[in-house]
Amino acid sequence: MTTPTPTLSLPLQDRVAIVTGSSRGIGKAIAIHLASLGAKLVINYTSNKEQADLVANDINSSCADSTPRAIVAQANVSDPAQVKFLFDEAERVFGSQLHVLVTCAGVLDPKYPSISNTSLEDFDHIFRVIETRSVKAWVGAYAASKAAVETMIRILAKELKGTGITANCVAPGPIATEMYFAGKTEEQIKKNIEESPLGRLGETKDIAEVVGFMATDASEWINGQRYILMSQRGNKTSKARRWGQNHNAIKLIGKIKSDYSHDIAFMIITY
Repeated sequence: MTTPTPTLSLPLQDRVAIVTGSSRGIGKAIAIHLASLGAKLVINYTSNKEQADLVANDINSSCADSTPRAIVAQANVSDPAQVKFLFDEAERVFGSQLHVLVTCAGVLDPKYPSISNTSLEDFDHIFRVIETRSVKAWVGAYAASKAAVETMIRILAKELKGTGITANCVAPGPIATEMYFAGKTEEQIKKNIEESPLGRLGETKDIAEVVGFMATDASEWINGQRYILMSQRGNKTSKARRWGQNHNAIKLIGKIKSDYSHDIAFMIITY
């Protein structure tokens, strides 16, 4: 009698994940990769429902049955009430509270204004939304928001002691996304490519695969860390770490600590 071969479960099988800003760019790649590891996804978008639907359809089209493994949810992550909606929607649709949170929503003024030329409204907006930190973030309020993420992650890792939640952040280098190319000159792009020993810009999959690892149990012993994902001379290249969002994340964390700290296992910030 032949013994049936046991079916190996995927590392994130049936775990629920929210990826903010996942209708395009790095967030989209992360969402699709987490789904390939078995996760159920909430695809978050602010304004472009069509792009978000395409991401969800891409994930659901690969499902063996007709049960959706990805849904779309519109929410402005700078609004605490809308952040709460994301959590509630995940629980309502998938019948489970959240396991993985990856924040990837970001904003950047392609004119790259100096701090003195950044309005208070724009400064506040950037700090409320940015979650994916860039190693090359040297532009005014945008760079300041990234520094805030790093500090917040270290504090969060300590404050979440005993909850089973790990908090880390991923710092991509120049990644070939729509947001990266906005406002860049050919000379600036060429310089970034020349700085890389691999002779290319980073790709979204370079970030997604590391975030995927950080969302699994294999990374349980990693906490409060910043991981620089960058192939560049003079920079230490590391594996990744998770979750992200600056000023707005502080509000989000309050919600997590009060209502969801016993459920979420991994928070990953890309910034």
